[in-house]
Amino acid sequence: MTSSAASSDRHRLDLNSVRTRRRPRGVAFVGDIREADTQNPFAFNGANLYCAPMATTTVVEGFAPFGEWQTWYRVTGDLHSGKTPLVVVHGGPGCTHDYVLALATLAETGRPVVHYDQLGGGRSTHLPERGADFWTVQLFLDELENLLTFLRINYRYFLRGQTGGGMRGAEHGIRQPAGLRALVISNSPASMALWASEAKVLRGELDPEVEAALDRHEADGTTSDPEYLAAQQVYYDLHVCRVVPNPPEVVATFEKLEEDPTVYHAMNGPNEFFCIGSLRDWSVVDRVHQITAPTLLCSGRFDEATPATVQPFFDNIADVRWEIFENSSHMPFVEEPEHYLEVVEGFLAEHDQ
Repeated sequence: MTSSAASSDRHRLDLNSVRTRRRPRGVAFVGDIREADTQNPFAFNGANLYCAPMATTTVVEGFAPFGEWQTWYRVTGDLHSGKTPLVVVHGGPGCTHDYVLALATLAETGRPVVHYDQLGGGRSTHLPERGADFWTVQLFLDELENLLTFLRINYRYFLRGQTGGGMRGAEHGIRQPAGLRALVISNSPASMALWASEAKVLRGELDPEVEAALDRHEADGTTSDPEYLAAQQVYYDLHVCRVVPNPPEVVATFEKLEEDPTVYHAMNGPNEFFCIGSLRDWSVVDRVHQITAPTLLCSGRFDEATPATVQPFFDNIADVRWEIFENSSHMPFVEEPEHYLEVVEGFLAEHDQ
C-alpha cells in the first residue's frame, strides 16, 4: 500500500465501529418495546408484518387514467360503507405506497382507505426521460384531484400525507377544496429551508467520523460512494426509521426508489438530508393560514422533521392539533403502529359526516 493510499484509507468510515455508538443513552428502539395487547385491533405484534393482510376486508386495485399516463391505486374496504374514506399520499417525492400500507389497517373499523403510487413511481407510469421541469408540485396536485374524481369521492374525503405527501397535502388544503373534511400532515416540514437547516443540526449530533464522511463526499460529488451510503444509513437508522432492520414494506419502497429515482433526484436530491432538487426553495409558511380543514399534525421525537420544521403549521392553521410520538422518528406508523393508528382514527372519527 502506498503512503497516499494509506492516508486515504485512514479517512474511510468504519461503519461497524460507529454502530456501537449510535444509540443515544436512555432511548429505546422499537425492538426494545414490549408487544402490545393483541386484543386491540391496532395492536403491534413484532412477529407479524406491520401491514398484514386482512382476511375480512376487500382490496381492489386498478389504474386511473391521468392524461396520457396511468395512476395505480388500491382501495382497502368499501367506498360505500358510510364512513368518510381516507386517501393516503406517500412521500418522496418518488417513493411508493408500500411503506405506508399500515394505514390500510384502519379499514378494519369500516373506513375505506385509498393508497396510490404517484406518477413516476411504483406501479404507476414511469417517465425516466422527463427532466426536472416536468416534475412539479402542480403536476402531483392535479394527479391527486384526478384520482379523487375518478373514484367519485371528491365530494367527501380525508387526506393524510407523509413527508412530501404532507407537503402536497398542505398545498391541497390551502386551495380549500369543498370535499376535504379533515387533513393529516404526518412528519412533514412547512418549508425546505427549515428542513435543510434542521438536517444540519441533526448531522452535527452524529459521530464525528460519520459527519465528516457525509461532508467530504458531498463536497466531492461522490454521494454514491459506499462510504457515503454507510454514513447515510446511520442517519436513517436514527431519524428515518428506528425499526432496524427495516420491515419488508419499508424495504420495498427503498428498493423501488433505487430502481427508478427520477422523481426523487429531480425534486429532492440524493437522499433525505442533502436537498438540492427543485423543491429546495419550497415553502408554505406564509400560506398555511389559508387551510380551513381541521388538521392533525404528527411527528416523532427523533424525527428528521423536527419540531422547528412543523411549528409553522401549528402556529398558523386555525383548527389544529399536534401529536408527537415519543418512541418514533420519521415513521411512527411503523415504529409505534398501535398508538399512531389510534390517534389518526380517533381524529378522523370526530369529523365523519
